[in-house]
Amino acid sequence: MQKLNFYFLIFLLSISLYSYAQTVLNANGPGSTYELINSVLAPNGGDVVENPECVHPEFGRHIAEVWDNELNQYVFEFYMHVTPDNDRCINFDRQRLEIKTYDASPASLKGVVGETIEYKWKFRVPVGFQPSSSFSHLHQIKAVGGDEADPIFTLTARKGSPNKMELNYYVSSLLSSEKLTSVNLSLFEGNWVEVTELIKVDTTNGTYSISIRNIATGATILTYSNPSMLTFRPDNTFIRPKWGIYRSLNTPADLRDEAMRFNSFSIQENPPTTVIIPQSGESKVEVIPTKIKGQYELTCTLNQSAKVNLELFNLKGEKLKSSFDSMDFTCGKTTKTIDLSNFPKQAYLLKINGLQQQITQKIILE
Repeated sequence: MQKLNFYFLIFLLSISLYSYAQTVLNANGPGSTYELINSVLAPNGGDVVENPECVHPEFGRHIAEVWDNELNQYVFEFYMHVTPDNDRCINFDRQRLEIKTYDASPASLKGVVGETIEYKWKFRVPVGFQPSSSFSHLHQIKAVGGDEADPIFTLTARKGSPNKMELNYYVSSLLSSEKLTSVNLSLFEGNWVEVTELIKVDTTNGTYSISIRNIATGATILTYSNPSMLTFRPDNTFIRPKWGIYRSLNTPADLRDEAMRFNSFSIQENPPTTVIIPQSGESKVEVIPTKIKGQYELTCTLNQSAKVNLELFNLKGEKLKSSFDSMDFTCGKTTKTIDLSNFPKQAYLLKINGLQQQITQKIILE
């Protein structure tokens, strides 16, 4: 009975240590809007608001907090002007007003291989919204590091007959986007909708789903799911979300000044307690924290002996010096201890090389 109680206690501890971590951003009233956004998405300092104010300072801040009578709460209102707004005085053939997470954001706001992340938010497209025929992205899942030129997923409005809301997918920046699904934009105009997006992060066998429902009626107006797809390019460091208005200026005559509303941004991440990567046959790899803070057990069950090389990176992609550069694993099950107790308390990426594929595990030292 004592042994049973011990294992039950370990089970409860594992639930408490690795339960979902959630970050929520809601408007709370006029003033200090950028400061509020940064305090949630970059609490350690930094600026996550990409805006056109370098060229349009006389308008002031392009995101405000306004009262919404339908939701009966304050919400964020994003303003985009056909003239003179551009993309941060860097690109002049497009306009950008987006909020994001980035390398200075907490580890819980960045997605790496093995994690499952749920993004939720609400938004309202104004009646008569005029999208570009090229792109008018309202949401992006972007990669950081490596092949990061294009997003991985976008929710974009596009001019047409009729105008559409599209979900697009980019396998790499070398290939054109694939339209996964689309619906008439009129289903969104003037209506508050809630989006739930679920991503399992993986270079080959990831999963993706999105569902958008009309808040007033409860009707689902856009849905898509895929049980096996690339959601992380092999040379990426992490993925992150972006929300706002990012549109082409190729045909400015098609556009108008817009005011879009967003609120209730939520990022809920399930950090992997164990990473199991199937090799040939029954082989697998596991990374499990021990009872000693800063120490982890790396267990490899292999069909043949291998020399495993370990590399430790910070979330900026900088390789750190460590004392466990390589380890020999014999055929069968072998366990080695990784000691990170001397490293600062923050998040790291542990890359495991020498097997049939590279494995990346996020480790958070607390």
